[in-house]
Amino acid sequence: MLAITSKSPYAVRALTELARTGNAGPVPIGEIARRREIPVQFLEGLFATLRRAGILTSQRGVKGGYSFARPADELTVLEVVEALEGELGADAPRQGDVWVEAVEALRERLRSETIADVAQREARSAGAQMYYI
Repeated sequence: MLAITSKSPYAVRALTELARTGNAGPVPIGEIARRREIPVQFLEGLFATLRRAGILTSQRGVKGGYSFARPADELTVLEVVEALEGELGADAPRQGDVWVEAVEALRERLRSETIADVAQREARSAGAQMYYI
């Protein structure tokens, strides 16, 4: 009924990295994979799906890599999840009202967060860490 596999969290992590580093042009997938500790082959599959869904664009060649098809502040986490997993809770109506309400609450939460929001939150969190010697 409601399945979010490991693909979605990995994709959001990778897209967050792309949002943080991709303003100057396409970013090589190997660089994103290395920075986020995601296996390159796994990330290649995710990004291929996201490219087919119109979320990413790719450029081949020496200066190649991936970039967003539209600004990261217009791309919701829900769009990413549903591009990879299919429609969340599509069969919830058959399970009953409580499941319909639960799925809609989750969908609304994921719809309210953009990839840019996630990247900004991550940057704030990283900046807030204090190290004492």
